[in-house]
Amino acid sequence: MGTAADLARRLEVGEEQRGRRLDLFLAESLALSRAQARRLLARGAVSVDGSRVGESAKGRILQPGTRVEVLPFRRPEHERARPEPSAPLEVLARGGGWLAVDKAAGRPVHPLAEDEAGTLLSAALARHPQLQGVGEGGLRSGVVHRLDVDTSGVLLLATNESCWQRLREAFREHRVEKVYRALVAGRLTSEGGADVALAMARHRPARVRVVPRAERARARGARRCVMSWRPLEVYAEATLVEVRPVTGFLHQIRAVLAYRGFPLLGDRRYASPDAAAAAPRHMLHATRVAFEEIAAESGEAADFAELRRRLSASG
Repeated sequence: MGTAADLARRLEVGEEQRGRRLDLFLAESLALSRAQARRLLARGAVSVDGSRVGESAKGRILQPGTRVEVLPFRRPEHERARPEPSAPLEVLARGGGWLAVDKAAGRPVHPLAEDEAGTLLSAALARHPQLQGVGEGGLRSGVVHRLDVDTSGVLLLATNESCWQRLREAFREHRVEKVYRALVAGRLTSEGGADVALAMARHRPARVRVVPRAERARARGARRCVMSWRPLEVYAEATLVEVRPVTGFLHQIRAVLAYRGFPLLGDRRYASPDAAAAAPRHMLHATRVAFEEIAAESGEAADFAELRRRLSASG
């Protein structure tokens, strides 16, 4: 058994694994997530039948007898995020077993490697070392939910295991109140909502797509996404919108609003070139998270508020 660093692995595809994708085979054989398996591929740590392969081989279909070798690697549960005492951290609220912190746009929630600096978790660990090992542990210690790197606003962390379990269950069962503000292109003048299916269209860089109803039954990995919205302020060619997602899925607010014709300003993945150029990052801010006795709110980020002022001044 490995401790800090795992042993090199020599694996062989069995008859029962015929037709497995390489990333899925690695995840199952090494007790990793598929994302972690893909990171091994991206690092060049995997060889197939003696030839080194990269992340582009993640979908390779394997046949019985294929030999797969994996270089020694540090298992996720043994990894440690590096505390950064000098990094800023704004705590919005706290209680027994939890912290609500304000995430700045451009700041990752947690590191993807032990030597990565500048993450919210690294700053939190320096002040709250009890986060280490909570929940998924490793580089995701204490992380209950996530925000996209360029999304700003309130984020919850759990400082003990029981609170992490309780909050994760609440998120999974859609019992957490989540409120966002978005600046979107176009004049959205009425309340609305969506109950759609989303699926991954691409992993790196990540992109999701709305799955038409007729394709849902056969769309691999499609997830139901539910949300509602209402306009708060309508400008000449943009709208400030309050969004309340019920579910939680990668890019769901960005992808669904773009699909409905109202992409986020600054969104270089889902918006038109003109809308994407209207802001330096996608204009999405998590304003409130609440569940039972846990509640926290974040005021608009400075760049978000400044763009609102400019839009208002232009009519």
